[in-house]
Amino acid sequence: MTQASVVIISGPPGAGKSSVSKRLAEHSAYERAVHMHTDDFYHFIRKGYIAPWLSESHEQNTVIIEAFTASAARLAIGGYEVIVDGIVGPWFLAPWLKMAQDGFDVRYIILRPVEQTAVSRAVKRGGETLTDAETVRRMWRAFADLGPYEPHVIDTTTQSIDETALSIRKLLGEGTMRIV
Repeated sequence: MTQASVVIISGPPGAGKSSVSKRLAEHSAYERAVHMHTDDFYHFIRKGYIAPWLSESHEQNTVIIEAFTASAARLAIGGYEVIVDGIVGPWFLAPWLKMAQDGFDVRYIILRPVEQTAVSRAVKRGGETLTDAETVRRMWRAFADLGPYEPHVIDTTTQSIDETALSIRKLLGEGTMRIV
């Protein structure tokens, strides 16, 4: 069985992560693929949940990120291309960097539309997702200056889901967007 790659699709709320990640997994070049919607890991918590965008959630977020990193590694070892969909900023890359150092092919892509587009998309979608405009703005700003990861950004402001997925597949095929 061949170890598959792990592709992290990150960015602020309203960037298009879930829609694009689902599309990437459905049209994977691998025989098997998984869309790992990391928000689900937070929904597993039934007691002691802290909204992950609050400063006091750091310990919880660290545990959750380590849990979905371990899950992604096991799936990749099993031959599944893992499309990780979540708000994974550079401040939470340590477990992914360790995976890469351990020989995994880990790619890191940040979807980042302009701020107003992200806010508009997030507020309109409703449901159990984050829809508070000010929180979305604050989270967008956390992705505004990514230092060494700025080359990993794709502006999704005017792109459709298919256009973004196609751009990502092209970049992955070229061997770019590796985490290290």
